[in-house]
Amino acid sequence: MQAGDAFFMVNPAKVQLERSRNMKSMDDIKRMIEEEDVEFIRLQFTDIFGRLKNIAVTPGQMDKIFMNRFAVDGSSVFNDCYEYDDELYLHPEPDTFMILPWRPKQGKVAKVVCDICHADGSPFLMSSRTILKNVLLDILDHGYSIMADPECEFFLFHTDENGLPTTNSHEMAGYLDVSPADFGENARRDIVLMLEEMGFEVESSHHEHAPAQHEIDFKEAEALETADNIQTFRFAVRSIAKRFGLYATFMPKPKTDVAGSAMHLNFTLLKDGRNVFNRNGTESEEARFFIGGILKHARGLAAIANPIVNSYKRLLGCSAPNEINWSDKGEKSLIRLHRGGEETKVELRFPDGASNPYLLLAVCIAAGMDGIKNKIDPGEAARCKDGLNNFEKMPIDLKEAVDCLQSDPVLIAALGEEFAKVYADIKYREWGDFMSDVSAWEIDHYLNRI
Repeated sequence: MQAGDAFFMVNPAKVQLERSRNMKSMDDIKRMIEEEDVEFIRLQFTDIFGRLKNIAVTPGQMDKIFMNRFAVDGSSVFNDCYEYDDELYLHPEPDTFMILPWRPKQGKVAKVVCDICHADGSPFLMSSRTILKNVLLDILDHGYSIMADPECEFFLFHTDENGLPTTNSHEMAGYLDVSPADFGENARRDIVLMLEEMGFEVESSHHEHAPAQHEIDFKEAEALETADNIQTFRFAVRSIAKRFGLYATFMPKPKTDVAGSAMHLNFTLLKDGRNVFNRNGTESEEARFFIGGILKHARGLAAIANPIVNSYKRLLGCSAPNEINWSDKGEKSLIRLHRGGEETKVELRFPDGASNPYLLLAVCIAAGMDGIKNKIDPGEAARCKDGLNNFEKMPIDLKEAVDCLQSDPVLIAALGEEFAKVYADIKYREWGDFMSDVSAWEIDHYLNRI
């Protein structure tokens, strides 16, 4: 066993994470369905790539739902990229039940997030939501809980005459611009209003640097709730954008000549209800060690935080962090420490919106906690005068990132060996498909020269 493995060993017996929010009961949900005239309930789960899947059922099936007898084909979890023949079962988590406000007011539609389990009710350990739960249960055993809040960036592009997405936009707005330069302001406003109707506490929203690029930030929550919220957020943004004839994409770098989209993550570590990153108004040793753990594992983390070929087009861009360092200021730093007493947070600036939020949170927490356990010193903070160019680099492509993941025992322990192997195999195939494809760039640059 490698150093750090024991801290993150999966405990299958622990299937229910303690939650800080008020829990709904099954009777509460049945009452809401009847009182709100709900006619369809989406049973939602997340596949290995972070894609939201669902089965829609009617209220007459609620007893069957609560008996956890709704089965899905095992291959649906892996999007047909891995053969898994056994049936798996959806176990709804009642507290995630939510009515979708953009659907009809008569005959409403609701959703509930489901865990994926075996027929005997035991958790499916290759489910990304279960992977996050088990990491959180392990740190709970050590007296910790962790809060997270994301900064979600996305583009709103036009669709073509068939309703398919394009990368076209007629606007030329920039950072914090407003209407009339910001053509997406009305869509963004409706997204925020719908999210608040769903129970989100949206802290801010604005136009980002690139034309048609936007950011919406919502309040921190316990890490599992944050991952659920990110999935619901993406679902809502895409659904509401479609009503405006727009397509919302979280692709990291959809256009060559403009800024890419990130999904920065801010972490607050709690023990006995107190922020342990804070010590008398400045950062604690735990904050420094947490940063040290992220920096140590950053190259392997990239395989989860930046999980597609396109992710590295953003990381190699002029405004994205690609050097392994930390700072309390610089925009180019991989990690940024925000000092503020009880508001002290550690911000990870390298993740992007292509990531599976459950896997992303799981491995980042595992890496940070490995730093605390082994007292990993992050070194001195980088300064702008350093040029931020004398540090180890992040992987330059997906293959290098997956190679780094496979050689990182702490991250493999957090994911589980079987899952990590399957994930790596799928990502190597994805890289192979990309490398075998002849791109338009190659034709433009070589066809008439060679």
